[in-house]
Amino acid sequence: MYKIAVSMLPRLFERIAAQYQLYLPVKDSDVTNFAAWDADCTVDFDVLKTANTPKHLFLPQVEELYTASITGSEISVQSASLEQSPFVIFGVRACDATSLEILDIVYLDEPVDKFYEARRAAGVIVALACSNPRPACFCNAFGIDAASPNADVATWLIDDDLFWSPLTAKGTELTDCIIDLLETTDDRDVSLQQAAIHKAIAELPYSSMSIRRDSADDLLDVFNSSLWDSVSAACISCSSCTFICPTCQCYDITDFDTGSCIHKFRCWDSCMNSDFTQMAHGNPRKTRKERFRQRFMHKLVYHPDNNNGQYSCVGCGRCVNQCPAGLHIIKVIKEMEVCGHVQS
Repeated sequence: MYKIAVSMLPRLFERIAAQYQLYLPVKDSDVTNFAAWDADCTVDFDVLKTANTPKHLFLPQVEELYTASITGSEISVQSASLEQSPFVIFGVRACDATSLEILDIVYLDEPVDKFYEARRAAGVIVALACSNPRPACFCNAFGIDAASPNADVATWLIDDDLFWSPLTAKGTELTDCIIDLLETTDDRDVSLQQAAIHKAIAELPYSSMSIRRDSADDLLDVFNSSLWDSVSAACISCSSCTFICPTCQCYDITDFDTGSCIHKFRCWDSCMNSDFTQMAHGNPRKTRKERFRQRFMHKLVYHPDNNNGQYSCVGCGRCVNQCPAGLHIIKVIKEMEVCGHVQS
Protein backbone atom coordinates (compact mmCIF):
# COMPACT_ATOMS: atom_id res chain seq x y z
CA MET A 1 0.00 0.00 0.00
CA TYR A 2 1.24 3.48 -0.91
CA LYS A 3 0.01 7.02 -0.53
CA ILE A 4 0.63 10.44 -2.01
CA ALA A 5 -0.43 13.86 -0.77
CA VAL A 6 -3.35 15.41 -2.67
CA SER A 7 -1.21 18.50 -3.17
CA MET A 8 1.16 16.31 -5.19
CA LEU A 9 -1.49 15.03 -7.60
CA PRO A 10 -0.71 17.54 -10.38
CA ARG A 11 2.86 16.27 -10.35
CA LEU A 12 1.59 12.68 -10.36
CA PHE A 13 -0.64 13.39 -13.37
CA GLU A 14 2.23 15.08 -15.18
CA ARG A 15 4.47 12.06 -14.60
CA ILE A 16 1.84 9.60 -15.82
CA ALA A 17 1.01 11.76 -18.85
CA ALA A 18 4.68 11.73 -19.87
CA GLN A 19 4.42 7.99 -20.58
CA TYR A 20 0.70 7.34 -21.11
CA GLN A 21 -2.26 9.18 -22.56
CA LEU A 22 -4.06 10.16 -19.36
CA TYR A 23 -7.83 10.49 -18.97
CA LEU A 24 -9.50 11.87 -15.85
CA PRO A 25 -12.91 13.16 -14.73
CA VAL A 26 -12.67 16.70 -16.11
CA LYS A 27 -15.22 19.39 -15.29
CA ASP A 28 -16.31 21.56 -18.22
CA SER A 29 -18.93 24.15 -17.29
CA ASP A 30 -21.23 22.13 -15.00
CA VAL A 31 -20.63 18.71 -16.57
CA THR A 32 -17.93 16.22 -15.60
CA ASN A 33 -16.80 13.54 -18.02
CA PHE A 34 -13.64 11.59 -18.72
CA ALA A 35 -11.36 13.66 -20.94
CA ALA A 36 -7.67 13.93 -21.77
CA TRP A 37 -5.65 15.61 -19.04
CA ASP A 38 -3.69 18.78 -19.48
CA ALA A 39 -2.21 21.15 -16.95
CA ASP A 40 -5.07 23.64 -17.33
CA CYS A 41 -8.02 21.26 -16.98
CA THR A 42 -10.22 21.07 -13.89
CA VAL A 43 -9.94 17.56 -12.43
CA ASP A 44 -13.14 16.70 -10.56
CA PHE A 45 -12.96 13.80 -8.11
CA ASP A 46 -15.85 15.24 -6.10
CA VAL A 47 -18.45 14.06 -8.61
CA LEU A 48 -19.44 10.49 -7.82
CA LYS A 49 -20.18 9.45 -11.39
CA THR A 50 -19.34 11.17 -14.63
CA ALA A 51 -22.33 12.11 -16.80
CA ASN A 52 -21.24 9.54 -19.38
CA THR A 53 -19.28 6.39 -18.71
CA PRO A 54 -15.64 5.79 -19.74
CA LYS A 55 -16.92 3.07 -22.10
CA HIS A 56 -16.24 5.24 -25.15
CA LEU A 57 -12.49 4.95 -24.56
CA PHE A 58 -12.76 1.23 -25.35
CA LEU A 59 -15.82 1.26 -27.59
CA PRO A 60 -16.00 4.64 -29.35
CA GLN A 61 -19.41 6.02 -30.18
CA VAL A 62 -18.33 6.13 -33.83
CA GLU A 63 -15.29 4.38 -35.28
CA GLU A 64 -14.09 3.59 -38.76
CA LEU A 65 -13.50 -0.10 -39.44
CA TYR A 66 -12.16 -0.06 -42.99
CA THR A 67 -12.27 1.67 -46.36
CA ALA A 68 -12.86 0.03 -49.74
CA SER A 69 -12.22 1.39 -53.21
CA ILE A 70 -12.33 0.16 -56.80
CA THR A 71 -9.73 1.04 -59.41
CA GLY A 72 -10.64 -0.50 -62.72
CA SER A 73 -11.27 -4.14 -61.92
CA GLU A 74 -9.22 -4.06 -58.71
CA ILE A 75 -10.89 -3.89 -55.30
CA SER A 76 -8.78 -2.54 -52.45
CA VAL A 77 -9.76 -2.92 -48.78
CA GLN A 78 -7.79 -1.07 -46.12
CA SER A 79 -8.47 -1.91 -42.46
CA ALA A 80 -8.34 0.84 -39.86
CA SER A 81 -5.25 0.71 -37.70
CA LEU A 82 -5.31 -1.56 -34.67
CA GLU A 83 -2.30 0.16 -33.11
CA GLN A 84 -3.19 1.71 -29.76
CA SER A 85 -0.90 3.79 -27.57
CA PRO A 86 -0.92 2.94 -23.84
CA PHE A 87 -3.36 5.02 -21.84
CA VAL A 88 -4.52 5.39 -18.24
CA ILE A 89 -8.07 6.10 -17.09
CA PHE A 90 -7.78 7.56 -13.59
CA GLY A 91 -10.71 7.85 -11.18
CA VAL A 92 -12.99 5.09 -12.48
CA ARG A 93 -15.64 4.05 -9.95
CA ALA A 94 -16.18 0.40 -9.01
CA CYS A 95 -19.39 0.10 -11.05
CA ASP A 96 -17.78 1.41 -14.23
CA ALA A 97 -14.70 -0.76 -13.71
CA THR A 98 -16.93 -3.83 -13.42
CA SER A 99 -18.85 -2.82 -16.55
CA LEU A 100 -15.70 -3.42 -18.59
CA GLU A 101 -15.65 -7.02 -17.39
CA ILE A 102 -19.18 -7.38 -18.81
CA LEU A 103 -18.13 -5.84 -22.13
CA ASP A 104 -15.20 -8.26 -22.18
CA ILE A 105 -17.66 -11.17 -22.18
CA VAL A 106 -19.17 -9.82 -25.40
CA TYR A 107 -16.16 -8.45 -27.26
CA LEU A 108 -13.34 -10.77 -26.20
CA ASP A 109 -15.24 -14.01 -26.71
CA GLU A 110 -14.82 -15.72 -30.08
CA PRO A 111 -14.83 -14.16 -32.58
CA VAL A 112 -12.70 -11.57 -30.77
CA ASP A 113 -13.32 -7.93 -31.65
CA LYS A 114 -9.78 -6.83 -32.51
CA PHE A 115 -10.47 -3.11 -32.10
CA TYR A 116 -11.85 -3.53 -28.59
CA GLU A 117 -9.11 -6.05 -27.74
CA ALA A 118 -6.36 -3.60 -28.72
CA ARG A 119 -7.80 -0.86 -26.53
CA ARG A 120 -8.30 -3.18 -23.55
CA ALA A 121 -4.70 -4.35 -23.83
CA ALA A 122 -3.44 -0.77 -23.94
CA GLY A 123 -5.69 0.62 -21.19
CA VAL A 124 -4.78 0.80 -17.50
CA ILE A 125 -7.68 1.33 -15.09
CA VAL A 126 -7.02 3.29 -11.90
CA ALA A 127 -10.21 3.00 -9.85
CA LEU A 128 -11.34 5.30 -7.05
CA ALA A 129 -13.43 4.08 -4.12
CA CYS A 130 -16.78 5.80 -3.57
CA SER A 131 -16.44 7.70 -0.33
CA ASN A 132 -19.86 9.34 -0.79
CA PRO A 133 -22.33 6.93 -2.46
CA ARG A 134 -25.55 8.54 -3.64
CA PRO A 135 -29.24 7.50 -3.28
CA ALA A 136 -29.49 6.21 -6.87
CA CYS A 137 -26.59 3.76 -6.37
CA PHE A 138 -27.33 0.04 -6.11
CA CYS A 139 -24.08 -1.64 -7.18
CA ASN A 140 -24.14 -3.85 -4.07
CA ALA A 141 -27.21 -5.61 -5.51
CA PHE A 142 -24.86 -7.04 -8.14
CA GLY A 143 -22.08 -7.97 -5.73
CA ILE A 144 -19.90 -4.93 -6.44
CA ASP A 145 -17.99 -3.44 -3.52
CA ALA A 146 -17.76 0.34 -3.94
CA ALA A 147 -15.20 0.42 -1.13
CA SER A 148 -12.81 -2.03 -2.86
CA PRO A 149 -12.89 -1.40 -6.61
CA ASN A 150 -11.53 -4.16 -8.83
CA ALA A 151 -9.12 -2.65 -11.35
CA ASP A 152 -5.43 -2.47 -12.24
CA VAL A 153 -4.94 -0.01 -9.38
CA ALA A 154 -7.35 0.73 -6.52
CA THR A 155 -7.20 4.15 -4.86
CA TRP A 156 -8.90 5.88 -1.94
CA LEU A 157 -9.09 9.63 -1.28
CA ILE A 158 -8.86 10.14 2.47
CA ASP A 159 -8.49 13.66 3.84
CA ASP A 160 -5.29 15.07 2.32
CA ASP A 161 -3.92 11.83 0.87
CA LEU A 162 -4.57 9.49 -2.02
CA PHE A 163 -3.94 5.87 -1.07
CA TRP A 164 -2.71 3.62 -3.90
CA SER A 165 -2.75 -0.18 -4.25
CA PRO A 166 -1.64 -1.94 -7.48
CA LEU A 167 -3.67 -5.10 -8.13
CA THR A 168 -2.47 -6.38 -11.53
CA ALA A 169 0.71 -6.57 -13.58
CA LYS A 170 -0.35 -3.48 -15.53
CA GLY A 171 -1.01 -1.71 -12.24
CA THR A 172 2.41 -2.65 -10.94
CA GLU A 173 4.05 -1.40 -14.15
CA LEU A 174 2.29 1.95 -13.78
CA THR A 175 3.27 2.10 -10.10
CA ASP A 176 6.92 1.54 -10.98
CA CYS A 177 6.80 4.65 -13.18
CA ILE A 178 5.78 6.85 -10.24
CA ILE A 179 7.26 4.96 -7.30
CA ASP A 180 9.52 7.84 -6.27
CA LEU A 181 6.42 10.02 -5.74
CA LEU A 182 4.77 7.48 -3.45
CA GLU A 183 5.23 6.81 0.23
CA THR A 184 4.88 3.33 1.67
CA THR A 185 2.12 3.06 4.28
CA ASP A 186 -0.18 0.58 5.99
CA ASP A 187 -3.85 0.07 5.15
CA ARG A 188 -5.31 1.19 8.48
CA ASP A 189 -6.85 4.42 7.11
CA VAL A 190 -8.16 2.57 4.07
CA SER A 191 -9.83 -0.05 6.28
CA LEU A 192 -11.56 2.68 8.27
CA GLN A 193 -12.82 4.36 5.10
CA GLN A 194 -14.04 1.04 3.71
CA ALA A 195 -16.07 0.47 6.87
CA ALA A 196 -17.54 3.97 6.58
CA ILE A 197 -18.46 3.38 2.93
CA HIS A 198 -20.18 0.08 3.79
CA LYS A 199 -22.16 1.85 6.50
CA ALA A 200 -23.22 4.61 4.09
CA ILE A 201 -24.29 2.06 1.46
CA ALA A 202 -26.38 0.20 4.03
CA GLU A 203 -28.41 3.39 4.52
CA LEU A 204 -29.19 3.94 0.82
CA PRO A 205 -32.77 3.43 -0.45
CA TYR A 206 -31.91 0.34 -2.52
CA SER A 207 -29.33 -1.16 -0.17
CA SER A 208 -31.44 -4.20 0.72
CA MET A 209 -32.30 -5.03 -2.87
CA SER A 210 -30.85 -8.18 -4.35
CA ILE A 211 -31.83 -10.07 -7.45
CA ARG A 212 -32.31 -13.79 -7.53
CA ARG A 213 -34.36 -16.07 -9.70
CA ASP A 214 -35.22 -19.46 -8.31
CA SER A 215 -34.76 -21.20 -11.63
CA ALA A 216 -33.48 -20.49 -15.12
CA ASP A 217 -36.29 -22.70 -16.39
CA ASP A 218 -38.91 -19.95 -15.94
CA LEU A 219 -37.67 -17.95 -18.93
CA LEU A 220 -40.93 -18.25 -20.87
CA ASP A 221 -42.94 -17.30 -17.81
CA VAL A 222 -40.93 -14.11 -17.44
CA PHE A 223 -41.06 -13.41 -21.19
CA ASN A 224 -44.84 -13.82 -21.35
CA SER A 225 -45.55 -12.02 -18.09
CA SER A 226 -48.20 -9.32 -18.01
CA LEU A 227 -45.74 -7.02 -16.23
CA TRP A 228 -44.32 -5.86 -19.59
CA ASP A 229 -47.67 -4.40 -20.63
CA SER A 230 -47.92 -2.19 -17.59
CA VAL A 231 -44.30 -1.28 -16.96
CA SER A 232 -43.53 -0.33 -20.59
CA ALA A 233 -46.53 1.98 -20.95
CA ALA A 234 -44.70 5.12 -19.84
CA CYS A 235 -41.59 4.52 -21.97
CA ILE A 236 -41.11 7.14 -24.69
CA SER A 237 -38.34 5.20 -26.50
CA CYS A 238 -35.87 8.08 -26.20
CA SER A 239 -32.95 5.62 -25.76
CA SER A 240 -31.34 7.81 -23.09
CA CYS A 241 -30.96 4.79 -20.82
CA THR A 242 -28.97 2.84 -23.40
CA PHE A 243 -26.56 5.61 -24.32
CA ILE A 244 -25.60 6.42 -20.74
CA CYS A 245 -25.42 2.75 -19.70
CA PRO A 246 -21.88 1.43 -19.13
CA THR A 247 -22.80 -2.12 -20.16
CA CYS A 248 -24.95 -1.57 -23.27
CA GLN A 249 -23.10 -2.91 -26.28
CA CYS A 250 -25.49 -2.67 -29.26
CA TYR A 251 -24.12 -1.12 -32.44
CA ASP A 252 -24.92 -0.62 -36.09
CA ILE A 253 -22.66 -0.87 -39.15
CA THR A 254 -23.08 1.79 -41.80
CA ASP A 255 -21.41 2.93 -45.04
CA PHE A 256 -20.39 6.36 -46.24
CA ASP A 257 -19.75 6.75 -49.95
CA THR A 258 -17.34 9.57 -50.78
CA GLY A 259 -17.62 8.93 -54.50
CA SER A 260 -14.13 7.49 -54.68
CA CYS A 261 -14.28 5.00 -51.81
CA ILE A 262 -16.56 3.51 -49.20
CA HIS A 263 -15.94 4.10 -45.50
CA LYS A 264 -17.35 1.45 -43.18
CA PHE A 265 -18.26 2.70 -39.71
CA ARG A 266 -19.48 1.17 -36.49
CA CYS A 267 -21.65 3.37 -34.27
CA TRP A 268 -23.60 2.89 -31.07
CA ASP A 269 -27.21 1.87 -31.50
CA SER A 270 -30.06 1.01 -29.16
CA CYS A 271 -32.44 -1.91 -28.89
CA MET A 272 -35.06 0.68 -27.90
CA ASN A 273 -35.05 2.18 -31.41
CA SER A 274 -37.80 1.12 -33.82
CA ASP A 275 -35.34 0.43 -36.65
CA PHE A 276 -32.83 -1.57 -34.59
CA THR A 277 -32.12 -5.00 -36.17
CA GLN A 278 -34.18 -3.92 -39.19
CA MET A 279 -34.27 -6.70 -41.79
CA ALA A 280 -35.75 -7.09 -45.26
CA HIS A 281 -39.13 -8.08 -43.86
CA GLY A 282 -39.09 -5.37 -41.19
CA ASN A 283 -38.28 -5.21 -37.49
CA PRO A 284 -38.73 -8.43 -35.48
CA ARG A 285 -39.80 -6.32 -32.48
CA LYS A 286 -42.54 -4.12 -33.85
CA THR A 287 -43.95 -2.66 -30.66
CA ARG A 288 -42.50 -0.51 -27.93
CA LYS A 289 -43.38 -3.18 -25.38
CA GLU A 290 -41.37 -5.80 -27.27
CA ARG A 291 -38.33 -3.53 -27.50
CA PHE A 292 -38.63 -2.55 -23.85
CA ARG A 293 -38.91 -6.20 -22.85
CA GLN A 294 -35.84 -7.11 -24.91
CA ARG A 295 -33.67 -4.53 -23.13
CA PHE A 296 -34.50 -5.68 -19.63
CA MET A 297 -34.75 -9.39 -20.41
CA HIS A 298 -31.24 -9.18 -21.79
CA LYS A 299 -29.85 -7.43 -18.73
CA LEU A 300 -31.68 -9.39 -16.07
CA VAL A 301 -32.43 -12.79 -17.63
CA TYR A 302 -30.64 -13.70 -20.86
CA HIS A 303 -27.19 -12.45 -19.90
CA PRO A 304 -27.02 -14.08 -16.44
CA ASP A 305 -28.54 -17.30 -17.79
CA ASN A 306 -25.76 -17.52 -20.38
CA ASN A 307 -22.85 -16.14 -18.36
CA ASN A 308 -22.73 -17.94 -15.03
CA GLY A 309 -25.12 -15.55 -13.31
CA GLN A 310 -23.34 -12.34 -14.45
CA TYR A 311 -26.01 -9.66 -14.82
CA SER A 312 -25.60 -7.02 -17.51
CA CYS A 313 -26.10 -4.20 -15.02
CA VAL A 314 -23.69 -2.74 -12.47
CA GLY A 315 -26.09 -0.58 -10.46
CA CYS A 316 -24.47 2.73 -11.37
CA GLY A 317 -27.84 4.48 -11.17
CA ARG A 318 -27.38 6.68 -14.23
CA CYS A 319 -30.66 5.48 -15.75
CA VAL A 320 -32.40 6.15 -12.42
CA ASN A 321 -31.29 9.75 -12.63
CA GLN A 322 -31.75 10.28 -16.36
CA CYS A 323 -34.97 8.53 -17.45
CA PRO A 324 -37.43 11.35 -18.30
CA ALA A 325 -40.37 9.04 -17.60
CA GLY A 326 -39.02 7.77 -14.28
CA LEU A 327 -39.02 4.30 -15.78
CA HIS A 328 -35.69 2.69 -14.99
CA ILE A 329 -34.24 -0.70 -14.18
CA ILE A 330 -35.04 -0.43 -10.45
CA LYS A 331 -38.74 -0.06 -11.26
CA VAL A 332 -38.56 -3.08 -13.58
CA ILE A 333 -36.83 -5.18 -10.90
CA LYS A 334 -39.47 -4.19 -8.36
CA GLU A 335 -42.24 -5.14 -10.78
CA MET A 336 -40.54 -8.48 -11.48
CA GLU A 337 -40.46 -9.04 -7.74
CA VAL A 338 -44.18 -8.26 -7.42
CA CYS A 339 -44.90 -10.73 -10.21
CA GLY A 340 -42.77 -13.37 -8.51
CA HIS A 341 -40.08 -13.55 -11.17
CA VAL A 342 -37.22 -12.45 -8.89
CA GLN A 343 -36.71 -12.42 -5.15
CA SER A 344 -35.02 -9.68 -3.14
